[in-house]
Amino acid sequence: MRVLLTLFAALTFVAISAPAQEDEIVANLAGGRVIIHVANDGIVFAAIDHPLEAKSVPPRVAAIGSSHVGIFFGASEWQVPAQPLPIRLDRDISDIRPTNTHETYRPPGSGEADLELIGTGFLEKLRPLVSQLHHKIELKPDEPLVQIVLIGYAPQGYGPEVWLIDYRAEQESVSATSDFWQTHILRPSFNQIYPPEKHQAKTLVEVRFPETLQDIPLTGLIQQNDPRIAQLRSSDARFSKVAEHIEKGQANKVAMEDAGDFLRAALPYVAGNAHFVEGEVSENGGFQWIVPPEEPRQKAQRGEDKDRPADAPTLMRKPNPDH
Repeated sequence: MRVLLTLFAALTFVAISAPAQEDEIVANLAGGRVIIHVANDGIVFAAIDHPLEAKSVPPRVAAIGSSHVGIFFGASEWQVPAQPLPIRLDRDISDIRPTNTHETYRPPGSGEADLELIGTGFLEKLRPLVSQLHHKIELKPDEPLVQIVLIGYAPQGYGPEVWLIDYRAEQESVSATSDFWQTHILRPSFNQIYPPEKHQAKTLVEVRFPETLQDIPLTGLIQQNDPRIAQLRSSDARFSKVAEHIEKGQANKVAMEDAGDFLRAALPYVAGNAHFVEGEVSENGGFQWIVPPEEPRQKAQRGEDKDRPADAPTLMRKPNPDH
């Protein structure tokens, strides 16, 4: 397991629910669940939408570098006054990719260079947005303002990994009436949730934002022999084998194609009426949609998008015809 220095301060501040003043920036929140199956030759994941407020946005996905995918929760979309379209962390940013990680200086005890560069890259994108929040925001203890679920492959052959990158905020009152606050985004914290410790079971990984969501995990439905999952298992010998490996803590022995098909078949039962997306990251770093987002693709409208390298990763790809 790669070890990172924790770079956050504990806070007692949760959702951006205070009404915004005229011409003040507004953050739209994303909530939901992520299900991750690290298979034998790739990683399959699904993100399920769970709206947190009337103007909630779904969990969105972005390629980060050539070997990782990020799923964004919390304040992932920002509406800036006088701009017709909101700023989306998953899209309206310059490409963030670690480069020259072997030559980058790292202070003693700091984290792996590739993750540090990803974390600080998004920090610089968030800082000017968060600084425009001047209403009091109420965050539960330790709840991040923004969370990125980072899925992919570590460099130098370390294998598959899943990280939570959390961005917390702190506020300071700067008016006598306490109705005007300065908001600061803090450096991110990193929490590795895959791979597990040696000799621990390798099963599905689930992330929820917020953590209080009560839905039963897919692994729990399999272990409980839920009738819907039982019917699914009996419908296809491959599905039965996938579920068996998950039960035994050997999910990493499943072929990525089988894992993707099983998750695709199970998602309607797990998600109910909620919207979901599904994708896969192959061992060589390639990304492919299985169930793409429903929103239409928009043409680049920001100057920085025009400067993106021709080979910059994009998630706007056609679904795999084999699925």
